[in-house]
Amino acid sequence: MKNAEQLQRSALRWATLVLVIAAGATFYPLWAPLVLAAWVALLARPLLERIARRIRGRQRAAGVLVVLLVVAIVLPLGLAVVSLATGATELVNGVLASDGTKNALVNVVSGGASGEARSPVAMLASPGKIVALLQEHGAQAAQIVRRVASTATAALLGVFVFVYAVFVFLVDGDRCYRWLEDHAPLAPAHTARLAAAFNETGRGLFVSVGLTGLVQGVLATITYFVLGVPRALVLGLLTCVASLIPSVGTALVWVPVAGGLALAGRTAPAVIMALVGVLVIGTVDNVLRPLFARFGKLELPTFVLLASIFGGLAMFGTWGVILGPLFARMAKEALILARGQE
Repeated sequence: MKNAEQLQRSALRWATLVLVIAAGATFYPLWAPLVLAAWVALLARPLLERIARRIRGRQRAAGVLVVLLVVAIVLPLGLAVVSLATGATELVNGVLASDGTKNALVNVVSGGASGEARSPVAMLASPGKIVALLQEHGAQAAQIVRRVASTATAALLGVFVFVYAVFVFLVDGDRCYRWLEDHAPLAPAHTARLAAAFNETGRGLFVSVGLTGLVQGVLATITYFVLGVPRALVLGLLTCVASLIPSVGTALVWVPVAGGLALAGRTAPAVIMALVGVLVIGTVDNVLRPLFARFGKLELPTFVLLASIFGGLAMFGTWGVILGPLFARMAKEALILARGQE
């Protein structure tokens, strides 16, 4: 009888493990919007409580926040991504088509060659060119259209899941956590520590790393625009991304821009770009990052953070920027907990 009970318990454990893995595999394609939604809900919780007290309803307050999120962030961000993707493609093509480093730098600040053959307006004005293009590249065009449609569908699904998950986490986040705490095969104290690490990772990425890079990107974009540098938004986005790299950081972008301006004979804008880069953009990291770190920090060394970001990119694609630091931070907390149990 005792052996039968042990066998049943062992079978139940294996069945539970298999089902949990299967459930994880089911949710894996949507992990990025779900993780982002959880972090956004955690960050918005204080604002949710304030709004709920005023309008006397947690669900209505969550609905108001979700509408504000869509109108103020999701829609503008989606439009910006589409626009920046086109500009980034043109920038890369212009640099790769340049002969030598000097011409590449000049193309960055001059917009590169943009012949009539690449102009959509010129193509529409010449139906014969459109027919010839379709005859020559019809199959490739159809394949590209299918890929674009597939990508757009996946993006829309991700946005829908993100928005809906934010609402659910805002309304029922506490109840979901209590259920997890009651049913997870971990001590409640360990679950709380891991949950705190998850929260800290989101706050650190959004507040400490994200806001610092955003401020640097905005300042760089304004400078590029004032100095008449083409594709200022694209270069500003690249500056924001480069801010993640320690020591060199934003200089990876604004130094070539200043060099391109100088090589193009625009000495005064080149000097202004260099001064703003050193005195403004370059010092923002030292001033704002410690300030933002008070409200959210990753608790990861700079090298580990950088390695986890690039490792996540190599392993999981674009969303690895989030998943890499998350895994590294959670692994660190799990090792601390495991060490404490020895």
